[in-house]
Amino acid sequence: MSQKTNKKQTALNNRYIRLGLFLLLGVLLYVSTFNNVVPEQLDISLSEPAPQDIRSPITMEHEEQTAERRREAVATIDPVYTLQTHYATTQTDKLNAMFDLAATLQSEMEEESEDGEEQDEPPGLEEQVEYMQDALSENVDQSISTTTIETLLTSSSQELRTARDVARNAIFEVMNDGISVDQVPTAREEAEERVSRSITSSRMQSAVSEMTTSLVTANYIYDDEATNEQVELAVSEVDPVLIREGQLLAQEGEVIGPEAYEQMRIVGLLDDSTSLYPYIGLFIFVGLLLLLLQLYMMQTSAPIHNSNKHLLLYVIVFVVMLVIMNLQSLIIRFDLTGVMWLTPMALGPMLLAQLINYRVALFSATLFAITGSIIFSHAAASSFHSSFLIYAILSGFAGVFFIGKQPRISKVLQAGIFVALINGLAVTLLHMMNNQQVVFQTYGNEVSFAVLSGFLSAILSLGLLPFFETGFNILSKTKLIELTNANQPLLRKILLEAPGTYHHSVMVANLSEAASEAIGANGLLARVGAYYHDLGKTKNPMYFIENQMQIENPHDRLPPERSKQIIIDHPYDGAKILEKHNFPKEIVDIAKEHHGTTLLKFFYHKAKEQGKEPIESEYRYPGPRAQFKESAIIGIADSVEAAVRSMPNPTEEKIRNLVDAIIRDRLVDQQFNECDITLKELAIVADSMCETLKGTFHSRIEYPDDEQGEVKEK
Repeated sequence: MSQKTNKKQTALNNRYIRLGLFLLLGVLLYVSTFNNVVPEQLDISLSEPAPQDIRSPITMEHEEQTAERRREAVATIDPVYTLQTHYATTQTDKLNAMFDLAATLQSEMEEESEDGEEQDEPPGLEEQVEYMQDALSENVDQSISTTTIETLLTSSSQELRTARDVARNAIFEVMNDGISVDQVPTAREEAEERVSRSITSSRMQSAVSEMTTSLVTANYIYDDEATNEQVELAVSEVDPVLIREGQLLAQEGEVIGPEAYEQMRIVGLLDDSTSLYPYIGLFIFVGLLLLLLQLYMMQTSAPIHNSNKHLLLYVIVFVVMLVIMNLQSLIIRFDLTGVMWLTPMALGPMLLAQLINYRVALFSATLFAITGSIIFSHAAASSFHSSFLIYAILSGFAGVFFIGKQPRISKVLQAGIFVALINGLAVTLLHMMNNQQVVFQTYGNEVSFAVLSGFLSAILSLGLLPFFETGFNILSKTKLIELTNANQPLLRKILLEAPGTYHHSVMVANLSEAASEAIGANGLLARVGAYYHDLGKTKNPMYFIENQMQIENPHDRLPPERSKQIIIDHPYDGAKILEKHNFPKEIVDIAKEHHGTTLLKFFYHKAKEQGKEPIESEYRYPGPRAQFKESAIIGIADSVEAAVRSMPNPTEEKIRNLVDAIIRDRLVDQQFNECDITLKELAIVADSMCETLKGTFHSRIEYPDDEQGEVKEK
C-alpha cells in the first residue's frame, strides 16, 4: 500500500516539476521580450527639428482627416427628388369631390324652391354655403372662398360639367411634368391661364381658377430615404485615412509641423500615459506559445513527452537561444550594417535535433523564429520583424533538414555549410522581395554576416553538445554511434575478457536492430543496448557456456543454488559497471531488463532432480520486466540467439518454431506486460528474426567424404 502511495506521490511531484518548468520558460520568454513591446516615447515639441527619422510604429486611422473627407463627400451629394405621379389623381379626386358636393347641395336647394314660395334668392343659400365650407374642410381638406361656393351653387348643371372638365384637364396637364416647390407659383399661373382660355364667363372663370390653383401643388418631392442612401454610399466609398506602420512622419532635421505632430500623437509617440495593451498582448503571446508547445508535447512520441529531464534540457536550449538573441539585439544598436543576420538561428534546432528529436527541432525552429522577430522588432517599425521571421525559419529548417534523423558529428559541419548557403540566399530574396535598392557594400555586409551565421551555428553546436550530453546523460544519436566504436573501453573489455559473449552480443545486436526497425522502434538504440547487455558476464566469464571453450563446465562442481546466483547476478553486475562509467540510462535499463523476471529453468529443474524442493521465485531474475520496446526485443533476441546456436542442424522450419515458442513463453510468463509492444509487433519481430537467422544459418555445401578425408590429411 505504501509503495503505491509513494508512486502516486512521485507522479504528483513530477507534474509539479513539469508545471514549474513551463512557468519558468514562460517567465523567461516574457522578460526577454518585455523591452521590445514597450511603446517608444519621443521627447520632441512642435516647430522643433526632428532628432532622427521618425516612423510610425503601428497602423492607425487618422479619424479627424477621415471625418473631414467624409464631410466633403457628403457635401457633393445633391438632394434626391422623386416624381409623385399619383399626386395629379389625388388632386383631381379633390376637385371632383368639390363639384359633387356643390351638385348635391344645388339639387337640395331646387327641391326646397319647388316646395316653398317664390323669393328673390334661393332659400337657404347662406346656410348651404356655410355647410359646404365645413364639409370641404372636414372631408376634402380644402377651403375655397364664399364667392366661389356661391358661384358653384348657383350655376347650371351644364356650366358645372364644363367647369369640372376644364379644371380637371388643367390640373392633369400642368401636373403631368414634375413640379418642385419653387415651381408651384409658375405652375398655378399656367393652370389659371388654361382655365381663362376655356371659360368665357368671368364669374365662373374666377371660381374655377381659384379651385384649380388651390389644387395645383408640388409633385417633385424631396426623397429623404433615397438621399440618405446616397449619403451612406458616398461615406462608405471614402477610404479611412491611415497612418501606416513604417510611414515616415518626419525626416531627421526636418521642422515638425502641426500635421506631423498630430500624426505622432495619434500613433502614441507623444503619449506620456502608459498603455497596458502591449503588456497584455505579450502575456497572451507567451501563453499561446506555451499552449502550442504543450499540445505538441502531448502528441509527440519523443522523450520530451513525459520526461522532465528532457523538458529541462529543452528549456535550457530555449534559454540559450533567448540569451544569444538578446545579446545580438544589443549589438545591433551600434548601427553595424547587417549584423542582425549574424544571429545563429540554426543553433537551437540543430542541438534539439541531436539531443531530443528531429520533429521537436522542426517545431521549435518556428518558435525560435517567432520569438526572434519580437526581440529584433526595434530594427523594424512594428512589434514583429517580418523579414527576420522568414530568415530565422529558413535557417532553422535548413539546419535540421541537413542533420537529418541520423545525426553525426561530420554532418554537423556539413550542415553549417548548408545553413550558410541558405542564409545567404534568404538575405538575397528578402532584398529583392522588399524591392530594396542593391548597394553592394551594404548587401555584401549582410550576406557575409548571414553566411558566418551558418558556420557559427555549427561551431556552437559542436561546442555545446558534449556539455548537454554529459550534464544530462542524454542518449543522442551521435553518442549512440560513438558507443558502437570497437575501441570503446567497455566493448573492448567484453571482447578481451569474454570473447564468446562478445560474439553472442554482436549476433543479438543484428537481430535486435533489424526487428526494432521493422516495427518503427529505435534500431540504433537496440544495437548499442545489445552490445552491452551482457557486460556483467565479464565478472565471471567462464561460468557462461559461450565462453567455455574446451574446458570443463564449472557449474558441474557447484550446487544449483550457487550456480543460479552467479547467472542471476550478471544483468545487475553489468548495470553497475555501466552506471559507474556514466552510460545513458536507457543502456543501463536494457542490461537490467533483458531477462525480466524469467525463470532459470535449467538450475530449477536440476535442483528438483537432486531431490530438493526449490522455491520458484528464488530461481527467477528479480527484474524489472522490459519497460520499452527495444528492451523487450533484446530480451527475445538474447534467448533466440542462444537457443539457435545450440540447435543441431538448424533449418528454417526449426528456427521458426523456436522463435515462436520463445515469444509465446515470454508472453504467457507476462514479460511484456509493462511495455507497450503489441501482438502485431511481436509477430513482425518474429518474422524479422527468422529472416536474419536464415541468412546467418544458411545451408552449406556438403563435400564428399573422400574430399573431406583428403582435406584432413593435408
